[in-house]
Amino acid sequence: MTSSNENAESKKSAKPSRRRANRIAAMQFIYAWGVSPCVPEKLPEMLFDFFTSQTEPREYYAFAEELVAGTLENIAKIDDVISDCAKNWTLARIARCDLAVLRLAIYELLYRTDIPPIVSINEAIDLAKIYSTEDSHRFVNGMLDRVKAHLTRPLREAKG
Repeated sequence: MTSSNENAESKKSAKPSRRRANRIAAMQFIYAWGVSPCVPEKLPEMLFDFFTSQTEPREYYAFAEELVAGTLENIAKIDDVISDCAKNWTLARIARCDLAVLRLAIYELLYRTDIPPIVSINEAIDLAKIYSTEDSHRFVNGMLDRVKAHLTRPLREAKG
């Protein structure tokens, strides 16, 4: 029998799909931005520096750049949703990695109708399993279940 940590380690060491690699990069950037936010005018420079320092060519991360830009463009609304769903938790109390995962996933759920909600939720849970604490995936799952309950679109389908 393998533990959750062993599964997370094997997922971390396996080469992720291109979409997963882009979500990982987006989550990492959102995490870094959350620790040290920049003024909007500096964002393009920060994105350029971040994505050119990655292992793949910058073009490989086009999806990640879309995710980051959309998340940060809508950060106030996303943080309001997190605050509404986080019973007895403030944003400051949520682990920074979990907050980055939640911000990314909630952006996808609310604004990316081209991605089925169930995919965004599953990806977020996997990111939490790989990059955060042992129990983080449960917290992320619970939070995203609350957001999912308010969605009016099909959970397993993408729109246009």
